[in-house]
Amino acid sequence: MRRFFRALGPGFITGAADDDPSGIATYSQTGALFGTSQLWVVLFSYPFMTAVQEMCGRIGLVTGKGLAGVIRTYYSRRLLAFAVLLLVIANTINIGADLGAMAASINLLIPVPFVITLVVITLFTLGLQVWVPYPHYARFLKWLTLSLLAYVVTALIVTHDWVPVLHAALVPHVFSGKAYLFNLAAFLGTTISPYLFFWQADEEVEEEVMRGQLRGMGKGVPKIKSDDVLNMRIDTALGMLFSNLITFFIIVSVASTLGSTGAPLVTAAAAASALRPVAGNFAFLLFALGIVGTGLLAVPVLAGSAGYAVAEALNWREGLGARPSQARGFYGIIALATVVGLFVNLSPAGPMLMLYWAAMLNGVLAPPLLLILLFIANNKKIMGARTNSWLSNVFGVVITLVMGGIALLLLWQTLNP
Repeated sequence: MRRFFRALGPGFITGAADDDPSGIATYSQTGALFGTSQLWVVLFSYPFMTAVQEMCGRIGLVTGKGLAGVIRTYYSRRLLAFAVLLLVIANTINIGADLGAMAASINLLIPVPFVITLVVITLFTLGLQVWVPYPHYARFLKWLTLSLLAYVVTALIVTHDWVPVLHAALVPHVFSGKAYLFNLAAFLGTTISPYLFFWQADEEVEEEVMRGQLRGMGKGVPKIKSDDVLNMRIDTALGMLFSNLITFFIIVSVASTLGSTGAPLVTAAAAASALRPVAGNFAFLLFALGIVGTGLLAVPVLAGSAGYAVAEALNWREGLGARPSQARGFYGIIALATVVGLFVNLSPAGPMLMLYWAAMLNGVLAPPLLLILLFIANNKKIMGARTNSWLSNVFGVVITLVMGGIALLLLWQTLNP
């Protein structure tokens, strides 16, 4: 197990961070509202999210820069400001939603006031990023991915008829209606999320710095081998596979116990609480603890990707490998995004509704960022001989059109009820 984990890298952490509390809430909502009828999206999305994250990892490996750094060097400042602004807005809301879900889940287990729990969690996640050296921090994140196995165990505890479950996973069930379309947009938005694009590219560069291939983040162009690219692709494919398997088990768990109710759950913590009378205390405990574990994994990824993007856009020193005194702006953005996320929980909307809307927002913002990603990955001036293959382009274009089409259709239905 130790050797296997040592071989895993940013791609696996990125895949695990994809199942954050916002994602768990969305998948729980999917199971409660539609049963297993949207389970086919898990299999459908896998090759697309793998292709997208492989592009991000390859851009980081080849250029020695994160996405914002590449845009700043080769494209207009307006495009850079647009991409970074979209990312920071989505990430801040996501951070707030995830912190709120973690605090609510802990309150299910320990009767502590919500605000106190929220502050403690915020300070803990912030301290992880600021004070823990990157090699130790990366190992901590990798081991934290094991918390997602709670959902596999939960699904195995709950009784299912596996034949219709597998049929729903393999055969698409598409229905009309705004609710189904809204949930589909949220599902894809939390699966193919903008913050993951920026995070993986930057973490590949962090790994190059740690291996001595670069003097620092954005300093020089690394000399990479074909094996480096191959290892990144395997790591990414495994990470996305792990992410989708967890998604599958979350939907199955909730669909098998609460899918007949058709009642919206709104939060991941609500899903855990609703499982208790149906599936028992052990399933409830695993589900709730899984939310806390995935939040500890995802919040640093969300805040870190915002820090990378802003620091690269403004040409500040960056990197989790740097000490706070060496990269004040970078760590300042991480702290600001996390603290603002804390206060988002005190807004009238509350953390409950924001979990679902955060996923929806990602689904709307992803298409323009996917277009930018495709332009970069096909630019020979940037990527040299390691531009996209025709297959990567097919997957990239198709998912951009699908997510863009869903977002436009949803907008049209909203304006024409």
